[in-house]
Amino acid sequence: MDFFQYSASNPLLFLIIVFLVSLSVGSFLNVVIYRLPIMLKQEWKSDCIEFLSKELSTDLKDQKTDSESTFNLSVPRSRCPSCGHKISALENIPVISWLFLRGKCSACGSAISIRYPVIELTTALLSLLVASIYGVQWYTLTGIVLVWALIALSMIDFDTQLLPDNITLPFLWLGILLSLTGISPISLISSVIGAMAGYLSLWTVYQLFKLITGKEGMGFGDFKLLALLGAWLGWQALPMILLLSALVGSIVGISLILILGRDKNIPIPFGPYLASAGFISLLWGKEIQQAYFSFMGL
Repeated sequence: MDFFQYSASNPLLFLIIVFLVSLSVGSFLNVVIYRLPIMLKQEWKSDCIEFLSKELSTDLKDQKTDSESTFNLSVPRSRCPSCGHKISALENIPVISWLFLRGKCSACGSAISIRYPVIELTTALLSLLVASIYGVQWYTLTGIVLVWALIALSMIDFDTQLLPDNITLPFLWLGILLSLTGISPISLISSVIGAMAGYLSLWTVYQLFKLITGKEGMGFGDFKLLALLGAWLGWQALPMILLLSALVGSIVGISLILILGRDKNIPIPFGPYLASAGFISLLWGKEIQQAYFSFMGL
């Protein structure tokens, strides 16, 4: 009996496994969210210095020490940002360690942001939701992995206004591959058109906005993220994703300006709204479309 047959006969066990694995992945996502932007900036800095050193002076090569130090998703070990205390394995158990430590570093007592256990628990709960709706099948596992990617992209964009190609592009091609292999319920042609339409739709809006105002209304990462969602969910889902993301983004943006007094000239990351709309479409896209058509009498 393989894993899927056993899980189908024991659905509760399947959900428990999904929850626990996703909880651990949520801990890893915290690392990705923090470290990946730093790794990218170090890489860009190194590339710029290397280019300029060839063009201007070899003395610039001495400035590469920061980017040459080993810093990736596994090295160095996680530390307390206040005292440098190395976090042990027992202090790194998702959610439980934060509760046991009462949200404080065991060495210096500095506060540990509640954001870490929130991301871990959110990852586990959203993954559990996907598993409970789609059941025991390959597409469920791939959908859960997509949710992990959307969480990482949303938080990175929220923090740095970056949507790394390291995540968006591989997942875009993975969405098309799933359609090609028949794992995804989306047809290959719908997936390919979805990827193209997703990118070109926001690219067109960007160009028109820039032509009219002379300003850049969004980043190229947003185009790629919508292309990713189009590849996974098909071109039919794009109008709903755009409508939902624009609606939520407008409400949040106006609220930040009116209630919190946020400067309207400060850009608001659009990636989290696209990701949220994509997640909603992944789970309830067909039901929302059917409800809309029924309401319109179509």
